[in-house]
Amino acid sequence: MKFQRTRGVLRLMAAVIHSLWEKGDKNPLILPATIPIDDSRVQFELTRYLSDNWVPIIEKDVDGASSLPLKMDGELPNLGKFSACRRVARTIYLGSAPTATAANRGVEDRQVKLGSVMPGESPQVFGDALRRLAGAATYLYQDGPRYWYSTQPTVTKLADDRAEQMKREPDKVAHEIERRVRLDLRRTGDFRKVHPIPASSVDVPDDLETRLVVLSADHAYSKEPNSAAEVAAKAIFETRGNAPRIYRNTVVFLAADKTRLQDMEDAVRKFLAWESILNEVDKLDLSKSQVKQAETQKTAADGAITARLPETYQWLLVPTQQKPSDQVTFPATRLTGSDALAERASSKKLKDAEVVLTSFGASRLRMEMDGIPLWRGNHVAIRQLVDDFARYVYLPRLLSPDVLIGAIRAGLALLTWEKDAFAYAEGYDDAAGRYMGLQCGFQSLISETDSGLLVKPEVAREQIARETAPPPKGPEDGKDSKPESKKEDIGTSKPQPPAQPPKPKRYHGTVSLDPTRVGRDASRIADEVITHLAGLVGANVKVTLEIEAQVPDGATDNVVRTVTENGRTLKFDAGSGFEMD
Repeated sequence: MKFQRTRGVLRLMAAVIHSLWEKGDKNPLILPATIPIDDSRVQFELTRYLSDNWVPIIEKDVDGASSLPLKMDGELPNLGKFSACRRVARTIYLGSAPTATAANRGVEDRQVKLGSVMPGESPQVFGDALRRLAGAATYLYQDGPRYWYSTQPTVTKLADDRAEQMKREPDKVAHEIERRVRLDLRRTGDFRKVHPIPASSVDVPDDLETRLVVLSADHAYSKEPNSAAEVAAKAIFETRGNAPRIYRNTVVFLAADKTRLQDMEDAVRKFLAWESILNEVDKLDLSKSQVKQAETQKTAADGAITARLPETYQWLLVPTQQKPSDQVTFPATRLTGSDALAERASSKKLKDAEVVLTSFGASRLRMEMDGIPLWRGNHVAIRQLVDDFARYVYLPRLLSPDVLIGAIRAGLALLTWEKDAFAYAEGYDDAAGRYMGLQCGFQSLISETDSGLLVKPEVAREQIARETAPPPKGPEDGKDSKPESKKEDIGTSKPQPPAQPPKPKRYHGTVSLDPTRVGRDASRIADEVITHLAGLVGANVKVTLEIEAQVPDGATDNVVRTVTENGRTLKFDAGSGFEMD
């Protein structure tokens, strides 16, 4: 400094001590961080030999009633209880403003902490305050570990100005959000088809596979009635272009939260501002430290967008209808977590809550067919069934027709098809009043385009019994013919065919199965033994599975409860269960 050392220092210290005494300061040491720069007497002594433009810089970025450090301490309680930002700013100013023209400008971060931390306090708190202040202050510069205040605004101020200008260019912000959403949706989760930001309902095809439709930021969700997201979802659900949508049970929607969207847009504006600065490095004549600062801030803004994207797109709107007579509603479910958008939607909510099924049981399919009902008379076409599940919202929503086909195949292979499933026929002959190619209890290779029919089991069994019954005896069967006897007496009767050996009429087989390969072994037995027996005319095949388990150490309560409940559900005989000995 230019003032005389002894007199100037004594005058400054007198002002500092008097101000601290008036405020009742009880700190054990007077550190740079405790010097009350906001006091006009102290500020005068600090700036009387500096250029006049330091005063507004102090009031804005160092200390004062409306200064940035004081505002940050008020917004961040963990820093505010130590006045960490304010103390750090004071230390940097006292260490850098008087030496603004020095070759090695500024003070190192360790010196900042040394000038700010009181005994018993954590240096990490002040390190956090330093990082936050460096990213927000207009006149605070950083070069590696060194920090200093300057009378020229930093690129931070330039970035803030450009971010503010972006508010008048909402299209640029919306385009960047859309780009981020499309990039995130490359990971589709369980969905085979995802439609990001459709411009209209025409962009969402009308077919049989369930798809996730991600609405644009213009159609954000709020809990107010008829929010923009709900209106947009309803429009896509009901129509495709000018035509009504046929397969309405194949669309679910993901929308942004209206409140969180504002934070997302702020982060995007900051990112675009820093990006524009780095695109004009030569034009703006930025120093190496300024370029490095801009790169650091751009990376931070990019990370903020990545973190805020799942926080913003958090509402799942699923068309719902309990009964055919009910209105379709669009209840919203909040998603949590930080996974990719489509992965959160499919794995965390839709699949767990069975809003979209990736697997479907044959017995449940039979229950749905009987309950609605979905039968068309005594049968239903497989193609019609595929169409029904994609069309009607009150039916379970299947991920794709393959899920339904899997349930049909499983049902046709069941040995208990009469109770739990259905039969299969290639077609129906109206003239003859019979099903053609009628089959049941077999392994099938049908597809969603199969032209066959699923037949009610009682109807199928009736036709099988009718067509496999032995023919009735004729009117002359069993009568004695005397002329024949007479012919035999005179040796003129025809020779009788040799008697056929009796055929076996009963089969019984017992086999032990590998408990770790029960499914494989049972399938082979069904294909290679049971199928042949069931195919015999009039055969009545009964299959019983007997399980015997010896547990030397005793079964746990959990296993006893699970096995008992599952056995009851699967209709085990009344004598089944655990025994003490």
